[in-house]
Amino acid sequence: MILLHVLLVGVGGFIGSIARFWIANELNKHLLGTWVANVSGSLLLAIVVRLYMNGLIEEPMWLFFGVGFCGAYTTFSTFGKETLELLFEKKYGLAILYVGSSFTVAFLFVAFFLIW
Repeated sequence: MILLHVLLVGVGGFIGSIARFWIANELNKHLLGTWVANVSGSLLLAIVVRLYMNGLIEEPMWLFFGVGFCGAYTTFSTFGKETLELLFEKKYGLAILYVGSSFTVAFLFVAFFLIW
C-alpha cells in the first residue's frame, strides 16, 4: 500500500510539474505564470482538501491531486526567486504587489472553499 501511495504522489507530481512548466511557457512571462500557478493551485488544493475532509474523495485521490499534483504545480521556490529578482531590479512596487496579491488571493481562495 505504501508503494501505491508513493506512486500516486509521484505521478501527480509529474503531471503537476509539467502543467506548471506549460503555463509559464504559454504566458511567456514567468512572473505571471508563477502567479497563475500558485493562485490556481491554491484554489485546487482548497477544493481537494474540502472534498477529502468531507469524505467525498478517498485517500488515493487526495495523495494524487492534493499532495502530488498541487505540490508540484504550485512553486514557491520560483516565487521566492522572482521576488528577489524584482527587489534586485529595484521594482519595489511590483514586488509588493506580487507578494501581496499572491498571498491574499491564494488565502482567500483557500478560506472560501474551507468555510463554504
